[in-house]
Amino acid sequence: MDFLSVFLQDFVKQLQSPTLGFLIGGMIIAALGSELVIPESICTIIVFMLLTKIGLTGGIAIRNSNLMDMVLPALFSVVIGILVVFIARYTLAKLPKVRTVDAIATGGLFGAVSGSTMAAALTLLEEQKIFYEAWTGALYPFMDIPALVTAIVVANIYLNKKKRKEAADSAMQESFSKQSVAAGDYPSTRQEYLSQQKGDADNRVKIWPIIEESLRGPALSAMLLGLALGLFTQPESVYKSFYDPAFRGLLSILMLVMGMEAWSRIGELRKVAQWYVVYSVIAPILHGLIAFGLGMIAHYATGFSMGGVVVMAVIASSSSDISGPPTLRAGIPSANPSAYIGASTAVGTPIAIGVCIPLFIGLAQAIGG
Repeated sequence: MDFLSVFLQDFVKQLQSPTLGFLIGGMIIAALGSELVIPESICTIIVFMLLTKIGLTGGIAIRNSNLMDMVLPALFSVVIGILVVFIARYTLAKLPKVRTVDAIATGGLFGAVSGSTMAAALTLLEEQKIFYEAWTGALYPFMDIPALVTAIVVANIYLNKKKRKEAADSAMQESFSKQSVAAGDYPSTRQEYLSQQKGDADNRVKIWPIIEESLRGPALSAMLLGLALGLFTQPESVYKSFYDPAFRGLLSILMLVMGMEAWSRIGELRKVAQWYVVYSVIAPILHGLIAFGLGMIAHYATGFSMGGVVVMAVIASSSSDISGPPTLRAGIPSANPSAYIGASTAVGTPIAIGVCIPLFIGLAQAIGG
């Protein structure tokens, strides 16, 4: 009972933080029909500054720490990013009225990372004076890129198999004899064989362009820029005088915008199966718990801090809101954006920020003291 009471007290305390307050406030004013509009250009600048700051923090920390400490958390991050996609492939995709390709894309978006959710978690950890390794922000690409690559590869393999099956079924229907079937199955000339091989090669999924597209995305680019500057330059002066003091204020504005956008996206979920709502509520918590468990293994094996475990759990519970959607639009054009973006923005992100962050901080405090 002591464990439960400590956990509940900490959970309620996190819900009263200004970061979550701005998110909830944004949803409320949007629900009331407010005409408040914050220009997209301002949001872009805010996201750039937040993720650059996180990258700078991670780069400076990596420069001053032992790289071996990162190996296990980074490996677990890769595993989580891939695992989340397969969870969606074999759970969400099996539900009624859910298209398999849409489910895979949704898994990719939920496996990818939200920089704003991570920023909110880091702010709350600092407010609670909970220690975490400054380089934990650098785990972002280790989870984000594998999730997007896996989703696009799995979706394209599924679509290619489906296309071949439909072609085979069509050929069977048009066949009137065993000879015609055999002729359709096996090439009769070398030229026909080479033509089939070329067609198969054209249908193969090319992984490097997917990685390249992810790296060029605005969110990951900003964070990797900050990471490189923190590693190879001496940015401490501009970091302390500008990025660090502005961080919380900028984050509060972004949370307000995200709350308003989350409410506006709820309508999109009416266009698709309501199972997406169920998935969007359960998935962030489930993914976070898996990551929390793996983080605890790293905690006991290498001394990874409880704050670091929380960060890993939060980024696993988050879903990409900036770089993920355009990458998936390009990589899986047949998937319905209303399904995966609506599920992520309208439900997944508020659950990740409003429920998962306080949940995992409270769990870490209850376990670690």
